[in-house]
Amino acid sequence: MKKIQMLFCILLLAGLLVHSPVQAQTDNAVVHAVLFYSPSCGHCHYVIDEVLPPLFEKYGDQLQIVGVDVTQPDGQTLFLAALQAFSLEQSGVPFLVIGDVYLIGSGDIPDQLPGLIETYLAEGGVDFPDIPGLRETLDIAPTAAPQIGPEPADATQAVSPSLTMPDVTWQEKFARDPAGNTLAVIVLLFMLAAVIWSVMEFRKKRKTKTKTPPQWNWTIPILCLLGFGVAGYLAYVETAHVSAVCGPVGDCNTVQQSDYAHLFGILPIGVLGLMGYVALVIAWLVARYSKGDVSHWALVALLVFSFGGTLFSIYLTFLEPFVIGATCAWCLTSAVLITLIMLLSIRYAKFGFEKLKLI
Repeated sequence: MKKIQMLFCILLLAGLLVHSPVQAQTDNAVVHAVLFYSPSCGHCHYVIDEVLPPLFEKYGDQLQIVGVDVTQPDGQTLFLAALQAFSLEQSGVPFLVIGDVYLIGSGDIPDQLPGLIETYLAEGGVDFPDIPGLRETLDIAPTAAPQIGPEPADATQAVSPSLTMPDVTWQEKFARDPAGNTLAVIVLLFMLAAVIWSVMEFRKKRKTKTKTPPQWNWTIPILCLLGFGVAGYLAYVETAHVSAVCGPVGDCNTVQQSDYAHLFGILPIGVLGLMGYVALVIAWLVARYSKGDVSHWALVALLVFSFGGTLFSIYLTFLEPFVIGATCAWCLTSAVLITLIMLLSIRYAKFGFEKLKLI
């Protein structure tokens, strides 16, 4: 019995001797990462305010993340260097680099970052990524780094102390995406001209009142169906916090990740678009298949909804090239669709106004 106890003690001591260095190495391990973000990016706010604080609380000094504001010249230079290091032509933010792995968006970062932290800690930690100019620009020492948080109030407080927020003119914002922003200006001018024409056409008085409504066609509901598809995709991008599929022109993700992607910071613009197109379809169906004043009021509602949607689209389209500095092709498509619906609604609405004796 004594021999068995002695053997057990020897094995236990040997286990402690073998395990202690590994445990010490794990306790001393530090995981370093870089987060590229924009202060106007709603997805970045979500990552910084919701995703990272619990991780900092859990790992403490073992997790060090430095924030890089891509709206600043130095930050933009580092961001381009990071993209080049991963052979990427373009990407949206938030963009987090940890070791030799990059994570994009407020979907991948919360899903994959915790697992990567555990993996790198088990391997003894990982240094900051080898991005050209990173250490020199942010003045990062080999063994230390400024940390985001652990409880940042907003994205601007998460920035490294060596970076400050610059004043960016609208010309500089426009120059970030000249092709996409030029297209946005063309669409903006088209919508403004359409609104002016609609007002003039509506104010134009007819010599004789029409007794029957204009011939019905399915152009308006078809356009609404297309708009519903576009708005539905944007709503998915905004609510699921995923990256949008962008075409050759524009930068949809920058627009969708901006503060302007939510009405009053609460309601996603895509969801608002869905509601608008549903309202238009309902108004058209009621006007088409009902009779009397109900049908006439539905005709009025058709113009009111489409006119209001066009004005709101003008506001959003103006923001893209001159405030956000990026253009969303999906948004422009929806803007064109709602404008066409407005133009097609004029003759129906005039008939409704005449029957209701409002004009």
